[in-house]
Amino acid sequence: MRAGRQSAREVGRWGVRSARRVRGRLVAATRAMRAAPQAGMATAEYAIATLAAAAFAGLLLVILRSPEVRGFLLGIIRQALQVS
Repeated sequence: MRAGRQSAREVGRWGVRSARRVRGRLVAATRAMRAAPQAGMATAEYAIATLAAAAFAGLLLVILRSPEVRGFLLGIIRQALQVS
């Protein structure tokens, strides 16, 4: 295409300048997406880590409420508090 001539795609409804502006915005958006391809992954990773932490906390709660573990921990605390 020679300088000064307009292609049918560029002219469209808004003219050459608008078409160039839109193209520039699309190019900028594409570059931004390529620069950070995993931008949305952080949220999913945090959600999975939060679920895993909650499940682990629930498991610890069940284990620590059992009478055997409770007695074991009480024994350790009593022994630590005894004055020799």
